[in-house]
Amino acid sequence: MSAPEMVIVGRLRKAHGIRGDVVVEPITDAPAEVFAAGRRLFAGTATGEPSANGATLVVESSRPLHGGGLLVHFGEISDRTQAELWRDRYLLAPVSELPPPSDDEVYYHELIGMSVVLSSGEEVGEVREFYELPQGLALEVSWKGGTVVLPFREEFVDEVDRQGRRIVMTLPVGLLE
Repeated sequence: MSAPEMVIVGRLRKAHGIRGDVVVEPITDAPAEVFAAGRRLFAGTATGEPSANGATLVVESSRPLHGGGLLVHFGEISDRTQAELWRDRYLLAPVSELPPPSDDEVYYHELIGMSVVLSSGEEVGEVREFYELPQGLALEVSWKGGTVVLPFREEFVDEVDRQGRRIVMTLPVGLLE
């Protein structure tokens, strides 16, 4: 599997005010860096593909909102009418322009195709998909001719070997029965 050139870093939720500001849900652990003034972002789809129109936005300013999210102003969006057209669109950033993940981190797109192994050495299967849930990230893993959804949480993940494309987990008793 080859790495994508771009990854999803945020979702435009709604217009805010009359000057073209938008509320953005950041989908990154580094929102201050990713949404810094001057950052170039691209319109994209929910699957992380760039939009067909190739629209580019440049961050002019951003600040955290009290209830969560960011209030962002892009140079290309000058009023509320334009901002409303961007509602529920995804924002992508080139992987080459993002900070590399630290040793204990992984980009979500890297999880697809990784093998899942229990700490006992038992093979579970391969990650087919991931889901962002209110409780945290969940992995859909092939298992015994079907699939199982496993929590991708710190208390269950022993190791993520990015180079070896393997996730070692200790799961609650009975979860795979």
